[in-house]
Amino acid sequence: MAAVMACGALAPAWGMDLAQAWQAALENDPQYQAARGAANATRERVPQARSQLLPQIGGTAQLNRNDLRSSIGGQYIPRQRYTSSADALTLRQPLFRPLLASQLRQAEALVAQGDAQLDAERQRLLIRVTEAYLEVLRSEEQQRLLAVHRNSLAAQLDAARKAFAAGSGTRTDIDEAQSRIDLHVALELESRQAVDLARRQLAAIVGEPVGMVSAIAVERLPTAPPRESLEEWIARADGASPEVTAARAQVVAAREAVDMAKAEFLPTLDGTAQLLRNDSDDPTNFNRKYYQSLIGVQLNVPLFDGFATRSRVRQAVAEVERLEGLLRAVSLDLSNRVHREYRGVTEGLARIRALEQAVRSSEQLVQSSTRSYQAGARTLLDILNAEQQLGTARRDLATARFNFLLAMIRLRALSGDMAEPSIAEVNGWLVRTP
Repeated sequence: MAAVMACGALAPAWGMDLAQAWQAALENDPQYQAARGAANATRERVPQARSQLLPQIGGTAQLNRNDLRSSIGGQYIPRQRYTSSADALTLRQPLFRPLLASQLRQAEALVAQGDAQLDAERQRLLIRVTEAYLEVLRSEEQQRLLAVHRNSLAAQLDAARKAFAAGSGTRTDIDEAQSRIDLHVALELESRQAVDLARRQLAAIVGEPVGMVSAIAVERLPTAPPRESLEEWIARADGASPEVTAARAQVVAAREAVDMAKAEFLPTLDGTAQLLRNDSDDPTNFNRKYYQSLIGVQLNVPLFDGFATRSRVRQAVAEVERLEGLLRAVSLDLSNRVHREYRGVTEGLARIRALEQAVRSSEQLVQSSTRSYQAGARTLLDILNAEQQLGTARRDLATARFNFLLAMIRLRALSGDMAEPSIAEVNGWLVRTP
């Protein structure tokens, strides 16, 4: 039996593996770069919100050239020109600002949401890289299997022609074998296009041309299902999934928005201090200088805002209800996806074992049909059908193995597992060629 995905074992050099593709994707994938930039921008909300609770210090400086024209009782006073200046240094320290405190807590929640969204995008990148990488291997394996089948068809066509020339065969056998080969040419053209497309898709993610990729050693693949039960996987996902974490942080931020809306109509208290210097700012007393220092508190009490605050509070409460509903929806959807991928892993192993037996049975059928044909008990069509069945079984087995690996990666990503350990484990299943 030809080992599925073993084409990399014959490769002359060690090509790009999944770990290398992952590192390149982290550096070059535009979607992840955009998510990383968004997270970095969101992190600046906290220092901006905190700054509003810190002392606010400002200075002003003024220099004027004055030209004074005046009169008293109809008598004009001589024109006066003089220079005046004034400086001020002001400090304001918020003492009681519930709105600013709520803004800081909301900013912290939004940063937590942004970080969780970046983690979610990182997990999606893990899945996209794995999907693209395995699709390259799957398409190459399909191309290899088609080449093997074509060689077998060519051998059968040659045997049919020789049998016809010897008088023991029929023209129908030749036509049947030739029609299978002609159909196979179209399938191989389609396969080459699939390989090229798969490589381009992987190159778009990793940001560099893709040459040879390291194949998977079938004998290294796990043969036992995960030790954890489905309920344990769902619980892990609900507690660690970045999607759920982001949704929860969004709810927290929305609740802070309710407090912010309420705080808009609360009194505020600030401590103030000011230093003033004035030079010749009085037209009746030139060259007069004075200095003034002030320190005190300022109380602002809202009295009536046309019921706008009440409306904003109701709006914020409604937004909390909407986001809580979305959180429940995200949690339920995550549970369903974990269930699907868990079944993909557990049932995928059973499907692989069944298809491995199907490949062995199909190989035996090809041998039996060939011997029966040589003995005159079977026709060439029987051999061709048996070989087609073998090719289908091998293709399905390769697809089942790739689907199993992808389901395992998706399951771990949904459960919040770090990408690097998952990548490292899959990388251990690759064929290393000296």
